[in-house]
Amino acid sequence: MSNYVSFNGKQVCPSKIVCVGRNYVDHIIELGNEIPQSPVIFMKSNSAISSDIYTHPTDSIHYEGEISFIIVGKKIAGVGFGLDLTKRAIQSQLKQKGLPWERAKTFDRSAVFSQFVSIEDVSQISMQLHINGTLAQSSGCHCMINLPAALIADISSFMTLETHDVVMSGTPSGVGEVHSHDEFVGSIYDGEQLLVQQRWLVKDII
Repeated sequence: MSNYVSFNGKQVCPSKIVCVGRNYVDHIIELGNEIPQSPVIFMKSNSAISSDIYTHPTDSIHYEGEISFIIVGKKIAGVGFGLDLTKRAIQSQLKQKGLPWERAKTFDRSAVFSQFVSIEDVSQISMQLHINGTLAQSSGCHCMINLPAALIADISSFMTLETHDVVMSGTPSGVGEVHSHDEFVGSIYDGEQLLVQQRWLVKDII
């Protein structure tokens, strides 16, 4: 069974989600990582897509708010707000052992998206994440180490981006733990114009 996202009001099915790690210096410092020499790329599967945020019965889940792009014709065609949900403790254990991150990054319901809307110029795109009415994360494309066009070129150098694939462009500082019944509001701006806003109330898996 495939999972879908909304692009200009229509359901579309990404074949994959390509994620970028360590693309903001403040977040690299926040987690005590080294600044990479080239983009850090990892994947989430289609089965990770969710329209809701869930806690996990045994593992602590952390949020990472991200400017996310949808691809059409191998180019950026739309933008939305994404949450890269992460099992941080498991990720730290895997990193220490030099192992892949999939168990911490591509579990079911680990990729949560707002609707996507068309965009042509991404230079003024920014994001904000409010949790329970308090600003938790705020940044924009101008603060990225690798700008969107460079990311698409780098990814395309070794992997085909299919139409409706999603690229999550990395998270700024301010990440933290998800708690039951938290209210998340993710917003995408083009300059001062609000393009997308989505509200989620964190649910428990039953």
